[in-house]
Order: sequence, then structure tokens, then C-alpha cells
Amino acid sequence: MIHPLKRGAVVCTNYRAPDEDPGISELRLGLIDLWKRTPWEPEIYPDYLAPTVAMIDGRVEAFLAGFGYWPRALQKANIEKAKAEGKAPPIMRSTMNVRDDNLGQSPLYGPAWRAGRRCLIPARWIYEPCYETGRNVWHRIGLTDWRPYCVAGIWRTLKSEDGRETHTMAMITVNAEGDPIMSRMHKPGDEKRSVVILRPDDWEEWLTTSNAEAARAMLQLYPAGDMVAAPAP
Repeated sequence: MIHPLKRGAVVCTNYRAPDEDPGISELRLGLIDLWKRTPWEPEIYPDYLAPTVAMIDGRVEAFLAGFGYWPRALQKANIEKAKAEGKAPPIMRSTMNVRDDNLGQSPLYGPAWRAGRRCLIPARWIYEPCYETGRNVWHRIGLTDWRPYCVAGIWRTLKSEDGRETHTMAMITVNAEGDPIMSRMHKPGDEKRSVVILRPDDWEEWLTTSNAEAARAMLQLYPAGDMVAAPAP
């Protein structure tokens, strides 16, 4: 009997960001100045501030953005507000990843995608669970030689009641069924998906193109032969 895949598996909720060299200078994205002004924790978890690069007012800018498009603190506040008003509280959502097949239609992510608010999310590797031994062994996944790379993402700016602005972002994921590396991750029967690693030659177009279909065409799996996966240290 063929069992259907479990849809909606969360892909990357923890990754390693490049920090001091070797790492940030290799990407040539203005991260050194950002690191000197506001250093970040290299191990990135939900809602942690992480280095992000986007086109702002016609210039490529590096800034810190929270990992998770809809911060959990805001979601919790909405839940408490609903309870206080006697309404059914909304469910907590995981917003670190956004599916490529949901980008244009999603009420949450669609406005950013249609407005061209695409970003680069620098990483050294991501972490994923692997159950090949029958139990979970966390693996780190990156490029050969563990050189830094950039993941495709979308971002937005949130404004608090006091007028303070913060940025948030999410990684875009694509189908990874049959991929030699990513199909090994997560439990058997879970849907297999992967973040999108962009080639350096595509970074500028990813950030600047006004053609949404041209941007969507870049959402491809990275060649597995140029990647490596190993148990996390």
C-alpha cells in the first residue's frame, strides 16, 4: 500500500550564519561593516536576528532581520487578544519557510512577493534531521568545503505601535523529492523540501528584477554534486 506523503514539513528552522572570517568577506555583500556595527549570533534560531541582504531605495543593503516572517511574540499577542475578547484564538504558525507554490497567492507572503521584496540570506550551512539510522541524527548541509552561500528569501518591515521598525524574513523552499541529499532528510513519509541556494551570478538579478517569473525561474534545487551533508558536530 502506498501511503501519501505528509505535507507541510518544516524545512530549515536552524542554520549557521557566516560571522567573522573566513566567511563574511567571501560573499562580498557588505557584511563586514554590518558585523562591526551589530554582530549577530552565528547559530540562528526562530526570531533570532540574522544578516540579510536586499535592495532598498535602489541600493543593495545588508541589515539584520528576524528569522521568521511573522514573529512568535506578535502571534502570541494576537492569541491573548482573541482570548480576552472571547474569540477563538488563531493557531501559532511556523513562518521561517515559505513554499514556492504558495508565494503569489498567500495572504501573508503574497504582498512581499508581488512587491519584489526578495532577499539573500547568507549561510554557512543549514541543519536538518535525518532518520536513516532509525533515530534522528541532525545533519548540517552546505556547499563543498563548507564555503558560505546565500539562500533565497522574502522580507518585510514591521512597525510597532511606538513607531519602531523591525525587519523579518523567511526562506523559500521547493520540492526535493528524489534529490540525493535533501530526500534523505526528515522522517520517512514526510514531504521532502529544500531551501533554495542561489548561485552568485544570480544574486543581482534575484534582488533587482521586476519580472516575477524570472525570479521564480531561479527557484531550483542546487546540484547535489556540489553539496555536502554530514552529522552535525
